[in-house]
Amino acid sequence: MARMKPLPAGSVPEVADALSAFKNRMGFHANSLLTMQRRPNIVKALAALGDATVGEGTVDVGLKKMVGLMASYAAGCLYCQAHQADGSQFMGVDEAKISALFNYEKSALFTPAEKVALEFGLAGGSVPNGVTDELFLRLREHWDESQIVELLGVIGLFGFLNRWNDSMATDLEEAPTASGNKFLAEQGWESGKHGA
Repeated sequence: MARMKPLPAGSVPEVADALSAFKNRMGFHANSLLTMQRRPNIVKALAALGDATVGEGTVDVGLKKMVGLMASYAAGCLYCQAHQADGSQFMGVDEAKISALFNYEKSALFTPAEKVALEFGLAGGSVPNGVTDELFLRLREHWDESQIVELLGVIGLFGFLNRWNDSMATDLEEAPTASGNKFLAEQGWESGKHGA
């Protein structure tokens, strides 16, 4: 159960555009953002960071969603794992690929470039950080410096969101809950403290 009740959408007019943009990208209002309305500048800053990391760049958005899922898995945030499974599907990632995500190293569904990006998400989301010089060299074989910064931006974004949602015990919405059950349950996922 959430430690703080989300405010209804529209409660803070100055963030209405940001909430609307998030809803268009996700298909629903995220309880985390509705809670953040109490500090409108946090919503605005998160919207700008989300646009700069997930929305812009040359790395496929579906892959960035999966990198965010791996970073969230490393951090243990069940809320963000479910959101990124749902977001991956919403962005057109094939369901078979989402289902195979935790076996990406051995799966023929992922390219070598995708595999090293997913490993980067897992290592970068770990505490302590697991990114090594060797991993960085392998990243450089497939991604240019701008793309590596883009991928790390996604990992950093989820570092914030993982801590926010775990600290708030944010209630999961219906669509991400269904995606979590569909794609992540075999890995031991359950809504946990994020169950409504």
